[in-house]
Formats: sequence, structure tokens, C-alpha cells
Amino acid sequence: MRTFNSSAALLLVGPVFLVSAQANADVESGKMECLVEPSLKVSVSSAVPGVLEEVKVDRGSPVKKGQVLATLVSGVERAIFESAKAKAAFAERKLERTREMYRKQMISIGEKDELETQWELLKLEQREAEERLKQRTMLSPCDGVVVNRMNSPGEFVQEKPILDLVQLNPLRVEVVVPVRLYGKIKAGMTGMVEWEAPIGGTYPATVKIVDSVVDAASGTIGVRLELPNPNLKLPAGTKCSVRFPGL
Repeated sequence: MRTFNSSAALLLVGPVFLVSAQANADVESGKMECLVEPSLKVSVSSAVPGVLEEVKVDRGSPVKKGQVLATLVSGVERAIFESAKAKAAFAERKLERTREMYRKQMISIGEKDELETQWELLKLEQREAEERLKQRTMLSPCDGVVVNRMNSPGEFVQEKPILDLVQLNPLRVEVVVPVRLYGKIKAGMTGMVEWEAPIGGTYPATVKIVDSVVDAASGTIGVRLELPNPNLKLPAGTKCSVRFPGL
């Protein structure tokens, strides 16, 4: 007959029970662990292959939306654009003279229409040349901070990212809550996010997303909150705790 070793059973069950008890204690106290992340992560790359002429930012640099981050060597493209611009301007002046001649019945409507069509085509060529030139300048898609720089001037770049950016205002707070709170936590609610030392402080955040799919294994659902961070005082990539007043 087998004998049951109660000490061994306690050793196996004990850690699991303690973890579960601690999780329940955290929930019962109203605080749940959370993780703070950037609201946006962007890898900036060039729309066209080419040689980097200048990279205007480095790791840690704050950037504004629309700010020039880097440029490719673009002498040929700039010359093509200037040529197209000059041709379109000449065609416009010629068309004005042609319209005056048409008003005086010195030319036919067919000749006027032909020059108007030429002018429209040259304007399209100018726009195309301008867009090709713009593709050689990389702009920031958001207000944020550079967290990684992969290339330097003189290097050939293609489809791989040149810079990694993160947006730190607002911050994104991810928390996993017990399924029993499903329906009680709703979008628009306020959660109080608390940092431990050395950051410290408690800040209000707004619930933006409550997952509709339950994780059956853990009996939990995911909740995302948005936390304003206008002065970039609060860092991302940190752990925190969140409580929902009234729950």
C-alpha cells in the first residue's frame, strides 16, 4: 500500500497557494499590478533607398510632429524639381499671353486649349518632382522621444528603420483584472495609478479599452488606461499599481 507524504504535498501545493493568495489579497485591497508603456512606438525608415546626407537627432532627443529627422542625398531630385518648376512657370506666362491674344481673336480656341493642356501637364510634372524630393526627407510622425538611432550620414539605407521613436504623452497603462470585475470596469472610468519610490505619486488615468475575450487559463481580462503625461515627468517601461475607486 502506498503511503501519502503530506509534507511533500504541502511543498508542491504551498507555493501555488501562496501566489494565488497574494494575488487575491492584492485584488481585495483594491490594488492591481500594472505596466506603463509608451502610447505609440514608431520605427522611422526611408520611403526610397539612398545615401543618408544628415541625421538631425540622436538617442534621447525630443521631437515634434512634422520635424525633420533625417535627409537623403538629393541633388539630382532637387535639380529635376527646379527644372519642372521653371518649365511650369514659363508655360503659365505663355498661357497668359495666349489668353490675351484669344480675347483679341488673334488665335483659335484650339491653340488656346493646347497651351492650357501643356500647362496642366507641366504642373503635374512639377508636383511629381516635388513629391519625389519630399520622399528623401524623413519627418517625425508624432511628438515623442528618439530611443534608438541605427544609421549615420554616408550610409546607404533602404527598407530598414533608421530611428525608433516613442510617444510618452499620453502613457498607456496595461492591467490584468479578475473576470469577476467584467462589466464593472468600463471605458471612461477613472483609475488611480500609483508608482513606487523613487518615482512615487498617484495619478488619474482613463479607461480606454476593456477586452471582450477572457483568458480562460487565468480567469482574467485585460484593461488599458490612458494617462496624461504633458511634462514627460513619468517614465514608460515601469511597473505600477492601479485601483478603481468604488470597486
